[in-house]
Amino acid sequence: MQYLHTMVRVSDLDASLHFYCDLLGLKEVRRREVEKGRFTLVFLAAPEDEARSAELKAPELELTWNWDPEEYSGGRNFGHLAFRVDDIYALCEHLQANGVTINRPPRDGHMAFVRSPDGISVELLQKGDPQAPKEPWASMENTGTW
Repeated sequence: MQYLHTMVRVSDLDASLHFYCDLLGLKEVRRREVEKGRFTLVFLAAPEDEARSAELKAPELELTWNWDPEEYSGGRNFGHLAFRVDDIYALCEHLQANGVTINRPPRDGHMAFVRSPDGISVELLQKGDPQAPKEPWASMENTGTW
């Protein structure tokens, strides 16, 4: 058995690609347009997994965009996606500067949660040991749910 990917449905492909690729740093590894089914599949991989992803040996995130508008709810019942990051503070600053709410700030220098444009909860975990607590994160309150 081999784990292949996690699929999430997205309502705005451009906004989702901006969030996952431009802001979080994932890379698009392939795309499939299915005219008969009226949907687009976009497969993303973390930079450290990108080379392995081409051989289907690394897990991927599959964004499914249905061309006919649908309303999706219940992102929290999915659970969350988790990514190990090089510098949790720098990434949270980058996300926040680009309008992403930090729902659970990295007060401990180790873990943070944000949400995608479709409400999918995304956990960010500091690679290696936690960083020393620092402001503004150390005293920042939680916002919403994650």
